[in-house]
Amino acid sequence: MDSPPTIQIVCQAIYALYQNPDKAEKEKASNYLGELQRSVKRIVSEREEEEEIKRQEEIKHQENEFLLEKLSQENEFALEKFKIEASMSKNGDAREMVSQNGGVQEQAQVYAWKIADELLQQRGDLESCYFAAQTMRTKVQFSFQELPAESHASLRDSLLNHISHVNNETSPVILTQLCLALADLALQMPSWKSPVNDLISRFGSNSQYVSTLLEILTVLPEEINSRHLRLGANRRTQVSENFCQVAPQVLLLLSSYVQSMSQNDPSVLKKVFLCLGSWFTVKGLQTSDQALHVLLNYIFQVLVNPDSHSNLHNAASDALCSALLVVEDTVNHQVLSTILFQGVYTFVEAYNISVAREDTDKSVNYCRIFTELAESFLEEMIATPNVGFGNLQTLDLLLICAGHHDFELAEISFNVWYRLSEALYKRNDDALNSIFEPYIQRLIIALCRHCQLEPDHEGVPEEGDDFSEFRRRVAELIKDVVFIIGSSRCFLQMFENLCSQGNYATWDASEASLFIMGAVAKNIVPEENRIVPRVVEAILSIPETSHVAVRYTSTYLLGELCEWIEHHPQFLDPTLNFLLMCLQKKALASVAATALQNICATCKKQMASHFNGLLQIIQAIDTFSLSNDATVGLLRGTALILGQMPVDKITDGLMELCKTQTTPLSLLLKDEKSTLKEGSRTDPAVWLDRLAAIFRNTTPNITNGQMHPCLPVVEKIWPLLSETCSRYQADVRIIERCCRCIRFAIRCVGKQSVSLLQPLVTQMVQIYQTHQHSCFLYLGSVLVDEYGSEVGCIQGLVDMLQAFCLPAFRILESNDGLRNYPDTVDDLFRLCTRFLQWSPIAFLQCATIKPIIQCAIMATTLDHKDANLSVVKFFHDFIKGARLQDGSKQQHQDAATFHQRRALTQALLAEQGQNLVNTLINGCVYCLPTYMLSNAADILYDLVQCDKESLKLWLENALRLLPSRSSSGTVTATPEQLVEFHNHVVNAEHVKTVSHCVRDFTRLYR
Repeated sequence: MDSPPTIQIVCQAIYALYQNPDKAEKEKASNYLGELQRSVKRIVSEREEEEEIKRQEEIKHQENEFLLEKLSQENEFALEKFKIEASMSKNGDAREMVSQNGGVQEQAQVYAWKIADELLQQRGDLESCYFAAQTMRTKVQFSFQELPAESHASLRDSLLNHISHVNNETSPVILTQLCLALADLALQMPSWKSPVNDLISRFGSNSQYVSTLLEILTVLPEEINSRHLRLGANRRTQVSENFCQVAPQVLLLLSSYVQSMSQNDPSVLKKVFLCLGSWFTVKGLQTSDQALHVLLNYIFQVLVNPDSHSNLHNAASDALCSALLVVEDTVNHQVLSTILFQGVYTFVEAYNISVAREDTDKSVNYCRIFTELAESFLEEMIATPNVGFGNLQTLDLLLICAGHHDFELAEISFNVWYRLSEALYKRNDDALNSIFEPYIQRLIIALCRHCQLEPDHEGVPEEGDDFSEFRRRVAELIKDVVFIIGSSRCFLQMFENLCSQGNYATWDASEASLFIMGAVAKNIVPEENRIVPRVVEAILSIPETSHVAVRYTSTYLLGELCEWIEHHPQFLDPTLNFLLMCLQKKALASVAATALQNICATCKKQMASHFNGLLQIIQAIDTFSLSNDATVGLLRGTALILGQMPVDKITDGLMELCKTQTTPLSLLLKDEKSTLKEGSRTDPAVWLDRLAAIFRNTTPNITNGQMHPCLPVVEKIWPLLSETCSRYQADVRIIERCCRCIRFAIRCVGKQSVSLLQPLVTQMVQIYQTHQHSCFLYLGSVLVDEYGSEVGCIQGLVDMLQAFCLPAFRILESNDGLRNYPDTVDDLFRLCTRFLQWSPIAFLQCATIKPIIQCAIMATTLDHKDANLSVVKFFHDFIKGARLQDGSKQQHQDAATFHQRRALTQALLAEQGQNLVNTLINGCVYCLPTYMLSNAADILYDLVQCDKESLKLWLENALRLLPSRSSSGTVTATPEQLVEFHNHVVNAEHVKTVSHCVRDFTRLYR
């Protein structure tokens, strides 16, 4: 956008976006409007961008659903373009951001504010007003620093004026956007001393603005903890304190509304409840306030009334759940805790009525409330069962909901049971466990009932739908809680459930009981001889006329009982025969293969005599209806057995096992006309995955000096793998599979595969110059791990690294290269770390060491979990080399070598240390998400241990570069806070201390 747009051009673009049927014109208009809106001067991570877009799509409190739907659909193009583009500039200053096209000119950026303001003043059609309101909200939230401080007051007055003229009945989405813009402005505008009082004074006395005022008062507390505003801890504390002071006035206002208007206008009551729920998030709220108790009384009245309107019921439920979150701190909220505890218990009858009326939405609301009650008083239930707030009838409420016909209600309470099991496990008190046993038994029975398939279900249990996901979560939950009653007790409970039905047992009930058994089967003690034998015998004799789902789940259960079968070898042969029969059934083949894999992996020694039979199955495996995953699993199990066989039989066995995969792969390579279809026999990845599974799991025991029995096989198939790499070098998916196969082949035979090193490295380097597949970097790290201590191999491996670095740096230095190629970052620094561990001197003296260090420094700000972690591990091993003890894996280095490494490392640190610390601090403040801050803390702690005196200076200089105030004038970090952070870091005696300090410090800027 080279020049400021006119209002007419913008209106034409808006009209084209919403009204023009031509998709090309819509896209053009979307690009134009998106460029107008886009201007970001601070970092916003991808995760935060996605959350913002999601929030835009899920705007709450909208009554005009038709309008919202229309705007959401027609604004689809614009929403995509409004995403914030963020990247660090090359000089390492994380605060200076560029947009996708190099940035909108400053004049156009500021003009966007004026355009939005003029559109709102014109009060034209809904589309232009919505665009303007959304633009205003986006600019206030992300680009507030564009405005000089002297213009903040006029912007506030303008927003208030626009809000005054918006009709909430016809334009609720526009009002919401403007209210959010005003709330974000108030939070970022320290010169606006008392926004809540001012808003109440302006709108509170006029009934026309009741809904508007409630909307603003609702979003204000919600925006305090918005990750997008980056208010900083000091400003948030200031705002929270201000809100606490005015909270009594707000509660009094809300109380007056419900008492005077609730009977005539339920919509106002709904908004009051939503507003109240929002204010429960304000820390320090006085919950003993009488006005609050009046409001809670109205909430209880709505929730005990079975005829309450659904929207009002939802709002009341949300508010009550927010209140229940507050009373997790029972000690400081005794009065509120008592009110809520007693009030929630009165909802049982209303819940039962909602079930009888099949009003699932209300049933869900009650379940949410019961769950929040249990979450809040869980500690009391464990500490003082059936005393005061520890009344275990709260768990009865959850079990009542678990009895609902809809499994989604039962799932709502899962987190309570997880927390309960975790707390009981830590206490390790059998007497305490016995108190909760009856509740866990009832829970499992209820979950078993929910896991039943539909009686008219045909075929095996489906995968990928909501119900299968629910069953998976049920299995996980039962595995977590089963220790409270014991796995054998649970198994017995399900077995009795089966037996009690006798001849009247339905297939769906039987299948569900078997499914629950499968969840706990691996926890059954192998010595169990009373119930499991009867279950296994029943499965082995199951008639073919049984429903296929019952046979499917029974087969799965057999596989889960693999450890029990290992201790009861008399059941091994009958089980294998049963599974072989199942392999021949299309519907059961994959689950039978998985069960067979489990038994092979567990009963390796007993299964050695069955290797030839398994080999025959493998040779005919493509005649079975197996998924590729099941086939790979069966190969894995067979390879595990092969590794336990006598060494003199392994070579031939492995050769035959691999031949079943290399033969079709070889034919595929010879067929120039074959069309690759992913997942089929024409896909090389299928055969490569199978070969990789074989090599990965063939682990024979050999003595030193003995030739590895797998070496002849690896050497024989190497030309085939090399040819595959050459043929498909442009296909990253196949190359990754090929590298993975080579990796496991090398790991299988270890250093004895040295004959492959030179041709392999040569081919990898050649292909990487053209196709920068990061898997070659990963494979290179494997080679360094195997041969990095071999003197004759070191120089060749270093040459490989340098050949990799040039093309790797080229793509990483491209626009936003670190973020676009995280796999390259991950694998490159894994490779460098291996050099530090095995060949540190050669690595530290190589020509590319300085660019590698500089690239690693930049990558410390990358918000990609795996890539960032690899960089942290690299710096850990690098910095460790400058400390007083050797950090390499080599066992017997002479003193001269150690001191040489230390000197090289210290010289590099002296040169790059300040840049490293500057980037780390900037990354923590502006780039990294909270959960990744510990990575930066790890590096800082390594520097503390390595050279505390240098770190003192580096950290002090880095902190001086941080702004003392935000662009809006709020204090970020005070001098005292900077000194405190500096002292705590440099004097830390444990890495957790640094991690906590970094986390607390970054809150000052976020």
